[in-house]
Amino acid sequence: MPVANADLLYMFILAIPVANISWTVTHEEIFREARDWCKAKSETCQHLAARKLFYLFTCEYCFSFYVTGVLLAITHFRLLYPGWRGYMISLFSLVWIANMYMSLFGRIRLDMKRERVFIEKEEEGQRHQL
Repeated sequence: MPVANADLLYMFILAIPVANISWTVTHEEIFREARDWCKAKSETCQHLAARKLFYLFTCEYCFSFYVTGVLLAITHFRLLYPGWRGYMISLFSLVWIANMYMSLFGRIRLDMKRERVFIEKEEEGQRHQL
């Protein structure tokens, strides 16, 4: 069954909130304390299931599966097939695209930080010359 152009467009659009939520929870300062607590729990809990549960809040790839699952439950978006097979294909497709978005975003942020550090060093060097 061919994928309609609208389905592809929806897939790329639905991956945006998945990437946004996953990145924000696993990287941004607003969730740092909760993430640090989860990281500590993921390393110290005695039960494997508890360690894995807490780890999911520290890994954008892992967390994106859960965010995608919730989004699919809300939107009922399916690719290629009706029913559970369409949900499974949608799940893995959305996670993959969302992680590409997050990789691209992380790369852009890294480049911006390098540029900012370079500019600060340049400005500092110019101040020392005066």
